[in-house]
Amino acid sequence: MNMAEVLRQTRETGNFTPLLESIPYAGYIGLQCERFGDDLIFRLPRKDSNLGNPLLPAIHGGVIGGFMEVSAAIYLMMSQDTFRVPRIVDFSLDYLRAGLDRETYAECHLTRQGNRVANVMINAWQKSRREPIATARAHFLLDQ
Repeated sequence: MNMAEVLRQTRETGNFTPLLESIPYAGYIGLQCERFGDDLIFRLPRKDSNLGNPLLPAIHGGVIGGFMEVSAAIYLMMSQDTFRVPRIVDFSLDYLRAGLDRETYAECHLTRQGNRVANVMINAWQKSRREPIATARAHFLLDQ
């Protein structure tokens, strides 16, 4: 099944499993996604292989960044009217506090979408949305 068919099926059924299985890194870190009305919430479950510092213990910063980047790409694919796969152009990440060894969540907001470029803001948190562990900005090139 090609990506356009996977996206079509995901939009029709609301089942994100085929889409997430088509992205190897998403499966490796355990990324999950659920729709609540028009909102998508991404979840990174607690997983030992995602730890970078076992003494704290804390999630590896690269895992947090990858989780946020893949979440933004999925969000953008789901929010488009077409079945285009975006390509990352730029990703700017600010770590605000340690991502401890617990479930982590992310939500995305489309700040601008043109014909060729889209900008997405991403916030990741653990205990409370009011206390994000990281924020990011992603710029994507939309294939025509």
